[in-house]
Amino acid sequence: MWAWIAVFLAASFAQVMPADEAARAARLAAFATIASGGVGSIAAGLLADRLGRTTITIAAMSVSGTCALAIGFLFGGSPAALVAVALVWGITIVADSAQFSASIAELADRSRVGTMLTVQTALGFTLTLVTIHLMPPLVAAVGWRYAFMPLAIGPALGVWAMARLRAHPRSVALAGGRR
Repeated sequence: MWAWIAVFLAASFAQVMPADEAARAARLAAFATIASGGVGSIAAGLLADRLGRTTITIAAMSVSGTCALAIGFLFGGSPAALVAVALVWGITIVADSAQFSASIAELADRSRVGTMLTVQTALGFTLTLVTIHLMPPLVAAVGWRYAFMPLAIGPALGVWAMARLRAHPRSVALAGGRR
């Protein structure tokens, strides 16, 4: 999402605004969307410590996946509605990342925490690289309206994984007993 949101916004805004205005609005909206991730990370960390790590992660990924499914339908429509969904997506798309890392740090065997965090980071960057490179063929094949939809697969799998973790007896070790 981060790599393509500015291009997506510019293409969408160009449908309903003069070119110079669309480009400027897209740059500002993309900046705000990306910057909102900081808010999401901080808020998710604070909330996870109070409400539970799996609870916040499941909520964030559910909203993020919903945004991935929905944002394309706003393409070429109301810029305000599109920016609102982009901002929500920006907040929620990274809110889960630190929670997965914290879960690994809290649950992994102490002698393997570093290795497990390295594996998680490497897999995350690999998945990101793949999705970045798949976006142009997706846009060419199905257009912007549907191109972001496959990005909902990751959050769906993440929700499933966190729900399984939540049901595991060891999950009581998360966030001081708050799952």
